[in-house]
Amino acid sequence: MPKIETLEAAGHSRLGRSRRVMSSLAEINVVPLIDVMLVLLIIFMVTAPMLQRGLDVNLPEARRAPQIASERIFVTVPAAFRNNRIVMIGEEPIRVDLLEERIRQAMSTRTEKEVFLRGDGGVQLRDLTDVFDRLKAGGVTKVGIVTKLPGER
Repeated sequence: MPKIETLEAAGHSRLGRSRRVMSSLAEINVVPLIDVMLVLLIIFMVTAPMLQRGLDVNLPEARRAPQIASERIFVTVPAAFRNNRIVMIGEEPIRVDLLEERIRQAMSTRTEKEVFLRGDGGVQLRDLTDVFDRLKAGGVTKVGIVTKLPGER
């Protein structure tokens, strides 16, 4: 609601106009702010699925490999393993020194103590064997090696 100020209150005499309308700045128009926020929300909703990307691993191919039926624990050995000594348990990166303890914790509640090992095609056999031994020391009874079928991406 606009405020009405008389000229006497403003310090003027009655010779001029008697009333002057002043607008109040007490109210902020939030409609443009809401519009901008909704546009940003839509942008983030569209781009967020595109940003969720896993680790690129170049798996070796195998012609006769059974498909995995249920939810399993995957340990991924990336190509950069030789430099940084980091493996992935599912989507979580950990140092290979902590692998044995983390696998022991994960296997404590499971009846089937099996893990699937994914190694990049460029990983040396000695590094893959080191991870394999740490998995066995962590209480894993079966270690499956994940490969891809010919023509599979």
